[in-house]
Amino acid sequence: QVQLKESGGGSVQAGGSLTLSCGIFGRGSGGYVMGWFRQAPGKERTFVAAVTTSGSNSMYADAVKGRFTISVDNSKNTVNLQMNSLTPEDTAVYYCGVTTGRLTIATMAPRAYSFWGQGTQVTVSS
Repeated sequence: QVQLKESGGGSVQAGGSLTLSCGIFGRGSGGYVMGWFRQAPGKERTFVAAVTTSGSNSMYADAVKGRFTISVDNSKNTVNLQMNSLTPEDTAVYYCGVTTGRLTIATMAPRAYSFWGQGTQVTVSS
């Protein structure tokens, strides 16, 4: 059973930065795709970024390209999301998920992911 645990959320002013981490526990051998999603109050969970656990391929939502960077640290079994130039529109609960599928457009949908963390709140004030 794979377990995920997010950390690093918090409150920051617009223009600031935060780094989220997702710890992966119980992961077997082989490649996976790790994704970050976010969900604002009253809205659906939406794709932010995803990366292969080899770190060789990644993809981003248009809304975060150039501001967010997803990375893998296999020595620590973590996937990180560096978020820069934050705006109030980035305020949401951020979730990480894992899937054994390949990194494709399909991995931009929450239904592609088998396991999720509990989420971490990010609040950006203007």
